[in-house]
This record gives sequence, C-alpha cells and structure tokens, in this order.
Amino acid sequence: MSEDKALKDKKLAELKERRQKIAEMGGKERVAAQEKKGKLTARARIEKLLDKGTFHETGMFVKHRNNGAYEDIAADGVVTGWGEIDGRKVYVYSQDFTSMGGTMAEMQSKKICNLMDSALKVGCPIIGMNDSGGARIQDGVDSLAGYGQIFRRNVQLSGIVPQICAILGPTAGGGVYAPALMDFLFMVKGISYAYITGPRVVKATTGQDVSDEDLGGAIAAQKKAGVACRSENTEAECFQNIRELLSYLPDSNREKPVRVDTLDEPDRKDSELFDIIPASPSRPYDMKKIIERVFDKAPDDKKNYFELFPLFATNIITCFSRLDGYSVGIIANQPMSKAGCLDIDACDKASRFIRFCDAFNIPVINLVDVPGYLPGTDQEWGGIIRHGAKMLYAYSEATVPKLTLTLRKAYGGSYLGMCSKDLGADIVFCWPSTELAVMGAEGAAPIIFRKELEQAENSAELLQEKIRQYREEFANPYRAAEHLHVDDVIDPAETRIKLIAALEMLLNKQEDQPKKKHGIIPT
Repeated sequence: MSEDKALKDKKLAELKERRQKIAEMGGKERVAAQEKKGKLTARARIEKLLDKGTFHETGMFVKHRNNGAYEDIAADGVVTGWGEIDGRKVYVYSQDFTSMGGTMAEMQSKKICNLMDSALKVGCPIIGMNDSGGARIQDGVDSLAGYGQIFRRNVQLSGIVPQICAILGPTAGGGVYAPALMDFLFMVKGISYAYITGPRVVKATTGQDVSDEDLGGAIAAQKKAGVACRSENTEAECFQNIRELLSYLPDSNREKPVRVDTLDEPDRKDSELFDIIPASPSRPYDMKKIIERVFDKAPDDKKNYFELFPLFATNIITCFSRLDGYSVGIIANQPMSKAGCLDIDACDKASRFIRFCDAFNIPVINLVDVPGYLPGTDQEWGGIIRHGAKMLYAYSEATVPKLTLTLRKAYGGSYLGMCSKDLGADIVFCWPSTELAVMGAEGAAPIIFRKELEQAENSAELLQEKIRQYREEFANPYRAAEHLHVDDVIDPAETRIKLIAALEMLLNKQEDQPKKKHGIIPT
C-alpha cells in the first residue's frame, strides 16, 4: 500500500468514525431513556417522516462555541437537512432531546435558520420537530437571540412556503412561539407538551396544582387553547397525517396545488343528498355527511377530507378536500354543535384558514347553514365584534376562487360573515330549502306583523301562519336571486356537478387588491 493511499484511507476512516459518533446522538443510555418514554429519536423521526433513503443531512459537524463550559453536543442538539415526501422536496429539522435535552443555543439556531433561508430561496415546505428543554441556560442571551432569529424567519416565510411543526416532547417558554408562528401544529397524546410556564411555575405563582397533560398536553392545546390543529395518537400517525396534509398543499405560493386523479366522476348526481337536511331549520344534522357525499371519494373507504382543529370550535368545520381532483379548502357550519352559530373561537379558526388558503392559491368553498352569532355576555365581553370582524376581513381580502353554497339558512350578520356575494364570493348557490333573511322567521314575524297579532283573537295561531307566510314570501332564496345576491338556486342532487363547473370556470381568476404595504387585521 502506498503512503498516499494509506493517508487517504486514514482520512476516510476518521470521517466514518466522526459520523458514527454523531449518529449515536447523546449516547446509548440517553437514547434508551428516550425510547423508554415511548418516544422516537430525532434521527428515527426523520426516517419515519420522509421517503426512504431520501434524507440529506446538513450541519452534522456543528459544535457550540462554549468549549470547556460543558460537554460536546452531537450536532448541537438538532438534526437538519432535506429529503422527500411522496417525491416532493421538503426541508426538515428535528431537535435531539438525548443531546443536552435538545436545548436551544446559538449554533442550533443557526442550523435551523440556514434551513429556513434555503426553503425560502428554493420554495419548498419546511417541517420542524420540536423536542426540547428550552433555552440553554449556560449560553445566556445567545440562546434567546437564537429563538428571535427563528421567529423572524417564521414571519418572513409566512405565506411563501408552508410551515409545519410537530411538537413531540416538551416545548416551553420562548420555544412555543416558533410552532405558533408556523401554519400547522401537530401534537401527540401522552408525549407532547406546550406551554409558556410549566406546572411548577404555575404552582409557585398561583398555588394551582396542574399536570403537564392538563396544562399543555395534546388535547388541552387543541380543545381548550386552540393552538394545536391536530392531536394524534402516536408519532407514526402524526407523520402519516403530515404527509397527507402536504398532499393538499403547493410547495410554495409560486404554484398551485397539484391536481390528483381521484377516479370520482365529475357528473355524479346524488338523489339522496337532500334527505340529510331536516325540513325544520332548527333541527340538527351532521354537515360532515354533506362533505363526504359531495366531494371526491377517497380510496379504500378513507375519509375524503382532512380536518383541522377537529376538537376546537366544533361549530365550524375547516378542512381540505378535493373537487374533481383539485385541492380546495372547506369552511362549513356544523349544526350539530351550537346550532352552527358563529362565535369567538369559530371566527378565529375560520379566518386563519381562509388566509392560509388565499396565500397558497387554494380555492375556498363555503357550506352555509348558520342561524347567527352566538348571543351572551361571555361572547360580547370576550370581543365577538372584533373576532367576527377577522372573518369579514379574511373573506374580503382573499382573491382565490370563493364559492358559497347555502343549504338551509343564513340570517343577519352571519349571512355576510359566511362569505356572501358582498364579501367577494364569486359564485353563490342555494338549495331550494334556503332561508335568507335579516333574522329567522320566528323572530321576524312578531315584529313585521305586530299590529295584526295584537288585534287577533287567537294570536298564537295567527303567529304560526305569519311565520309560514314570512318564510314563503320573504326568506326564500328566490327573493335574493332576483337582486343577484344569489347566482342560482340548484337541485341538491346536482350540487357536485354545479360546484365543479363553477370551480373550473374560476381556476384562472385574477383579482388585484389596492396597492398597500399590508392591511391591519382586527385583533
């Protein structure tokens, strides 16, 4: 063996040894402790999420600057790089809890920021997996500065490339704000925790005893706080659902979502669809049954929609689905919950979803059956006016195709709030069962016919007659259609056909808003 070859072999052996040591992360004991908690390691998570064999790591040999202050940390506690999901390029980072608790410090932040900068330039989604003990105390303000640099990039990337975060362990203090600034936040029951101040601080400052799970677990973070858009049962389920979510999204705002061949017929009629809606405007039904039957069927009896925040503000549904293969965002009132009323949480949930769809060229379809805004002091004092205004703002601002279908009723301000023609709906359809009015017949008839009712011998019987008269003469969809507030009153059996035709007509829609730096959305 020549001296030259021997030297090269030595260099290659050293490279292999260094890589192997870094790949061991925090060492066998810490890896075992991570697995004992039922959690995957940072590297295993990346392998599970991405297409097999597609991951390319960057920054593997990064080290912190505080030499001697504490032990070396493999890759400074975060694994970064790029790979593919269903053949599409994505950038990914995964915090390594086995290496000093995955704590944030200067070099970890730089690795993540470099990745975000690349995602912005290339125009690809970025996925973060958080599992960290927070800021690295030994690094002081440098670790806090690292968070700030990430936050700023979260805002720079917002509306340009999709940002998805999975919290897969503890995430506290400043560390929770990067996930909150991203577009979609996933959590896993039993292992994910997100809060500004943990149970010990809560106990010390307020005297209140609360567990990690109750304070910021996956269910609490979605159902109570409205922070997590999904709470999954396992990490594997979490990764599978992130992959599914991505299938509805474009790589960046430069593109439209890819059209998929769903093998469902665009001219499929459904003669039983109308049967789902009760004749009485006050009787509940499940709006998800409408979604399941109208939009493209999914293979293998799977759900044909991907729901966001299924446990939060359940009176409104926000989900992605497909219509003749095109990705669409659906906003639908849910009569099974609070009669489908709009309230503070529902308005926040819907307005953010509208703005996401608009940013990423995803048409919005509104399925309307709304009696009004939820009344009560809690709503008024909680700011339903400003929260409701967010929804009006989001619809008015959005320039993507907007289709509105009213199935049964839309009264008063909520008629506007669910994207009426006046808020920019491109096409408005109604079923013949629709009631459109300033208020419901039960509330309007006593006002309009007050004098007649006061003079009637049997006012109760006359009231019921007047309620029927009001519905027939004033609240029907044809009155609205006469003045172009409604484009067409359609046979429910042809709902799918009509929506597809309208969507295809609008695919090349272009609409410019007045030039400005940015609007000021209601708080």
